[in-house]
Amino acid sequence: MWLMPVRGKYMVWAITACCCQGFLLLGYDQGVMSGIIGADNQFGRDFGNPNPTDQGTIVAIYDIGCAVGSLIVFFWGEAVGRKRMIMAGASTMLVGTAILTSSTTRAQLYVGRIVTGIGNGFNSSSIPVYQSETCAGKIRGMLVCLNSTVTIIGLVIAYWLDYGMSFVSGPAQWRLPIGFQAFFALCLLLQGMVLPDSPRWLMAHGHVEEAERVIAILEDKDDINHPDVLRVKREIEISLEQESAGGPFRYRELLQGGPIGNFRRICLCIGINVMQQFTGSNMINYLAPIVYQNTMGLSRNLSLILGGFTSVTYMFASFIPLWTVDRFGRRPLLMISATGLSTCFIIAAILLSTGSKPAAFGATAMVFIFQIFLGIGFLPIPWLYPAEISTTRIRARGSSISSFFNWMCVFAVVEMTPPAIANISWRVFIIFAIFNALWVPIVYFFFPETRGLELEAIDHIFEKGGITGGVYGSKGGRTTENMTLEQQEKRKVILKEDKEGKEEIEHSSIA
Repeated sequence: MWLMPVRGKYMVWAITACCCQGFLLLGYDQGVMSGIIGADNQFGRDFGNPNPTDQGTIVAIYDIGCAVGSLIVFFWGEAVGRKRMIMAGASTMLVGTAILTSSTTRAQLYVGRIVTGIGNGFNSSSIPVYQSETCAGKIRGMLVCLNSTVTIIGLVIAYWLDYGMSFVSGPAQWRLPIGFQAFFALCLLLQGMVLPDSPRWLMAHGHVEEAERVIAILEDKDDINHPDVLRVKREIEISLEQESAGGPFRYRELLQGGPIGNFRRICLCIGINVMQQFTGSNMINYLAPIVYQNTMGLSRNLSLILGGFTSVTYMFASFIPLWTVDRFGRRPLLMISATGLSTCFIIAAILLSTGSKPAAFGATAMVFIFQIFLGIGFLPIPWLYPAEISTTRIRARGSSISSFFNWMCVFAVVEMTPPAIANISWRVFIIFAIFNALWVPIVYFFFPETRGLELEAIDHIFEKGGITGGVYGSKGGRTTENMTLEQQEKRKVILKEDKEGKEEIEHSSIA
């Protein structure tokens, strides 16, 4: 297949542009319904003026599709490959968009939302893995965080297009914003066609010559026998040899403990995504106009405008991790983010409890500050961390199972929020304030720091063992460091001898 004629950092940026395109589509798709539902507009008239519960279902059914797409990647993504799963996601979203745009019944609308969600599930599970496996550890955090920034740009585009089209009469008021996502999906498909697959995936599946060529392209070397190419290739080989020592992959390996610590890795992958959704982020980002209108008592027009400016604030905040995530690390940003989110919800709840108009505007200001704290930590890192913390052998499955839990939690939050707001109003904020406060000690005790580590070094991150995996007691939660090729070879021999010694003891005890 023809590849783009670029090399080195230019190929890395081309891959990043493709990944960003996928997350731009994700953000747009997340935000496009928020400015359409919940009003006496053309969409409401065309679909029977859905009540708050039905509004939540229209938004949340998309997340069921995302969860299904993530499960498909969990079972078959490793066999298909990162690049082809992304292309399949773009194609599926084109089909879903066609169904949505031509919808005349609520049933067809649901089907279109689910199909579009399945495609997004493919993308959200595969893109972080693809990005992580094609860039160096020292810039990996920045590049994956850039994806999150672009997600919010997509959200901003969706909000303001919705607002602009709210002044248009007729079906174009909602069909154009929904159909416009096909443009992003087509761009993603075309970009994916001219990019290489992950060299780690290629090596793991026996495509050694192709992997060598891809490594040479990424390292900007003309010769596959260049020392830098051979070094990277050998590092991947050592990692794969250690991970494949047990033979073909079996799903029970995901429950494995020991130095590799697959079960701990899977728990962290799932945990950080569950935590992200129960920050209350999607109550704000999916349903901002509804929150402003129904919780704070603002007009529909003002709620739409504030929803747009909320997303703009979120977008600017999402640029902050580009400079901080690889400088200060993942853990500090997560803990600062959770602390700030909890504080914002507490203040907003106190203000709204007074019932006055000035207090409602003060609570609105807290929502804007909330977006800043969300953007610096719990926006980007849950997309980055699962792909980092998993070994090559389980990386696709770890990313997809975390994506599955992510979307199921989004479904739960978005489904529950409209009726919760209708029933308990501002008290919803107290629930999320408590959740955010809990995330701080959980991150401190259980989440190791991965800043600057090459993926092969992360394989050894839990070798200290213990209840916290060595996190508690390690300075800054950093349990391992990058190693030279010689150190990796030596560690491989030690682990092999340790394994053989244990097997001899087991045979002796049986005899």
